Amino acid sequence: MHRVEHVMGFPVSLRVDDAHVGEETADAVFAWLREVDARFSPFKPDSEVCRLDRGEIERGDVSADLDEVLGLCEEYRVATGGAFDVRLPGRGLDPCAVVKGWSVQRAAELLKAAGARRFVLNAGGDVVASGGPWRVGVRHPEQADKVCVVAELTDGAIATSARYERGDHIVDGRTGLPATGLLSLTVVASSLTLADTLATAAFAMGAEGVAWAAAREGCEVFAVDAERRVLRTEGFPVATAPARAA
Repeated sequence: MHRVEHVMGFPVSLRVDDAHVGEETADAVFAWLREVDARFSPFKPDSEVCRLDRGEIERGDVSADLDEVLGLCEEYRVATGGAFDVRLPGRGLDPCAVVKGWSVQRAAELLKAAGARRFVLNAGGDVVASGGPWRVGVRHPEQADKVCVVAELTDGAIATSARYERGDHIVDGRTGLPATGLLSLTVVASSLTLADTLATAAFAMGAEGVAWAAAREGCEVFAVDAERRVLRTEGFPVATAPARAA
């Protein structure tokens, strides 16, 4: 089964190689992602996030899901010394850096609960995979038609934060200025919740974020800094043999 839909502002591709998993499972996955977009988007006035930001609901009255997301946001704000912050001065509450990976990981759990064992869920280039090995290319930060590394995943996730798609959109909350110390930073971890949030948080920290992310248990990092130097942890799973492409 293979399906692609545009959700949350980017293409989401689902591939499931288990014959017993039907289209109704894919329906549930994309319905969940559309629900997340409606509830947590900072760009939709009726979303729970926007209502909280306007003070129409209190922090203690939010849904359990949003409470979990906001808890993760605060955890990473503290861990990065304020570099990662979803409440930047002059801007509304924007937890998208956590919501994306968190929601796609939840979607992967829906797949597993339905009996899927061999699948890839790709959300705008951030991937959660099961039953590999799968090969995942990481885009070159300056040449759109090339990859700078190909990672191999069996069961896990990979996420990249970079400047090439949206320019200098990641802000260092300590300074209020765009984070420009890195061109791209990729994290491989056990879940996309961890990989995606960690990649953004580390990118916001700049060059120091590479070592910070690499020190997190169970995480491997591949980064290109502003001087075009490649920084890679020893355990980063570089593909060395043919495998299925994600």
